[in-house]
Amino acid sequence: MPRKRRPKSKNYFTQDTEDAIVLYNSISDPKQRSRIYDSRIHYPFFKLTENIIHTFKFYYTEVDDIEHLQHEVIVFLLSKIHLFDPSKGAKAYSYFGTIAKRYLILSNQKNYKKRIEKAPVEDLYKDDNHSYNINDHPNEDPLSEYIDQFVEYVTENIFELFPKKHDAEVADAILELFRKRSDIDIFNKKALYIYIREMVDVKTPKITKIANRLYGVFKNNYIFYLDNGYVEFE
Repeated sequence: MPRKRRPKSKNYFTQDTEDAIVLYNSISDPKQRSRIYDSRIHYPFFKLTENIIHTFKFYYTEVDDIEHLQHEVIVFLLSKIHLFDPSKGAKAYSYFGTIAKRYLILSNQKNYKKRIEKAPVEDLYKDDNHSYNINDHPNEDPLSEYIDQFVEYVTENIFELFPKKHDAEVADAILELFRKRSDIDIFNKKALYIYIREMVDVKTPKITKIANRLYGVFKNNYIFYLDNGYVEFE
């Protein structure tokens, strides 16, 4: 039979939960462990995963029901429970919350990438399924905010993304268009290429190659930003 849920409580992960996890790890008898888990650990794990999924909107999943996703994460937490060591100063709530978030971030990224493989950026921006709906935020510009983060990330990691010095220079010239986008009144593609060539000595095919590489980084992380309000660049 499925486990009964306890009444809703803000204090679902208490000191008793912390103590129960320590006790669970200190004994080896499977029956005792099962009783401790069922009565004192499962519900806190259930609420912890539920809150993290809805707070950070980890809704990209291969399963049909959010509770199935929760089950996946809870099973993962249980597989790591033996690694928790209170002597290192960590609280179980923070420790398992971090593990759950990392698991969900990786799972979310894997699944949203399947959806954006062929989708143009403009379609991602208009997708009504995203948690961020621009109509609900008339005074905000998520694309502009994302571009700022994108430019910052690429600038800080430019030599990792483009190990060759000349490629990095071309990439930085393209980024300069993003940095000065509010002051540039150029909408013609050919004019943009000329603008970049004026900044750095480069032929058009090289600009296209570097621009496509930047576009890949931009696109692969943009939908995640729209869904979650933050981005984990990779």
